[in-house]
Amino acid sequence: MLITGVSSSPGYKTAVSLANRYEVVGTYNEHPISIPGVTTVKADLTRDSARLINDYKPDVVIHMAAIGNVDQCEEQLELCYRVNVVASRELLTAAYRVGSAIYYLSTDYVFDGERGMYTEDDAPRPVNYYGLTKLLAEEITRALGGSIVRVAWIYGAGPGRVNFGKTVVDKLMRNEVVTAITDQWSSPTLNTIIGEAFAKLLEMRFTGVLHVVGPRLSRYEFARAIARYFGFNEELIKPIKLSDVNYRARRPRDSSLSNKRAIELLGISLNDINHALAIFKRELETEGRWQSRNHEGKL
Repeated sequence: MLITGVSSSPGYKTAVSLANRYEVVGTYNEHPISIPGVTTVKADLTRDSARLINDYKPDVVIHMAAIGNVDQCEEQLELCYRVNVVASRELLTAAYRVGSAIYYLSTDYVFDGERGMYTEDDAPRPVNYYGLTKLLAEEITRALGGSIVRVAWIYGAGPGRVNFGKTVVDKLMRNEVVTAITDQWSSPTLNTIIGEAFAKLLEMRFTGVLHVVGPRLSRYEFARAIARYFGFNEELIKPIKLSDVNYRARRPRDSSLSNKRAIELLGISLNDINHALAIFKRELETEGRWQSRNHEGKL
């Protein structure tokens, strides 16, 4: 099994989830990483995709590597296209030729956000360049008979880019104010649950499109939920509007995804935010980043 982007948050958790069941090879580019039970290799997918597939000839390819910084994609169009589209095409075409099963990790940002709670059958319509490149890679995946797993607003412990969930915990622990948007909604999704979902999907040999996401929440509602569960002061969460943030790329107002199909298929409590936050808290404790106040833990 080949997983691209194992230094990312979902890539790392998926590799960890699968390492005890499969022979896993994971790729990284700029951020070296060691994962028990996983063979990690440095690879620039804009140059190494075909060679990588031909060297390992994996039974399954889970493609997660991408430029996920939405504003960076808006500012560096050529780089974003080369990584998110061209490299994906080269990798997945090579995987198709050797007979690999293909899974592609996509995003809620393929939708325009005009109404929210999008199902797997709704027509995508991205409003920024990042979303467009992810949709183009989705179409490549479809053309090659692969499967698409859409996620949204990924948070959790472990390596990868800074995520909103960890930022909220870190700031509240220092009694700092957290500003959070009240009028943008999506489906915050715990990275560990994404890894668990992939383990189940591979076991059942799932094919198609699936939304593996948490409940519909605004950034503000999500931050308040974290504060409540961790026992922090909710009054430190200060509301702001989407228009108050000077984003380079346009954001969809409500890109929340319906997870009804995934709940029925996987039997995971995707809509139980406290279930996800319990896992998140436990993993932060394991990392030593946070402990309950009874133990006077500090960063």
